[in-house]
Amino acid sequence: MELLHCVYEPEGDGPHPTILALHGRGANAMDLLGLAPHLCGGVFRVICPQAPLEVPLGPGMTGYAWFPMSTGGDIDTGAFLSARDRLRTFVDQCGGRYALGDGKLALLGFSQGGGMAYSLGLSEPGRFAGMCILSSWLREGTLGALGVADRVDSLPTLVHHGRRDELIDLERAKHSITLLEKLHVPVDYTEYDMGHEITSRSLADLSGWLEEKVLTEPIRL
Repeated sequence: MELLHCVYEPEGDGPHPTILALHGRGANAMDLLGLAPHLCGGVFRVICPQAPLEVPLGPGMTGYAWFPMSTGGDIDTGAFLSARDRLRTFVDQCGGRYALGDGKLALLGFSQGGGMAYSLGLSEPGRFAGMCILSSWLREGTLGALGVADRVDSLPTLVHHGRRDELIDLERAKHSITLLEKLHVPVDYTEYDMGHEITSRSLADLSGWLEEKVLTEPIRL
């Protein structure tokens, strides 16, 4: 497999609807796995790949990032696209290794992982039944390089952001919604009284959205 990863496997026979969950900068493959039992009663298989770049966090501590950050929050577009391509390969490999539910593969990304989810969903919307972006933002400068596909208007998208987010300013999230609307992406946006985090309320709303938009929708062809 292209990337180290961990998996939450639901009980019962598959194929199971599946979520590809992408962690934020400084975390690891285990970071979002704990969400799995709380999403629609644990019916989703949740696949959590670990980002490839090591990030020193202190003595004896290491986290991981999808792409390097520079002063001011700018990114190297080449490194960003390289990470997107590694994730594409990983998704292809998952299709061979796991019995993915046809038309029921959803994207979920937190913080920097949300940027990676955008990069996959907007360039290949036909592969995914939904896209969930938590505490992140869409970088306008990367849109041209991504090659946004024609079918983004058929990709249900959820965006959550905290009004007290100390790492990614709320205005960035609002600008992301403007960009998505210009692309005609069907987006549901909610702000919460929280920081850079996932709260019990936002998690419950995420679960409800997945139930409505992914589990009960017809299989996408």
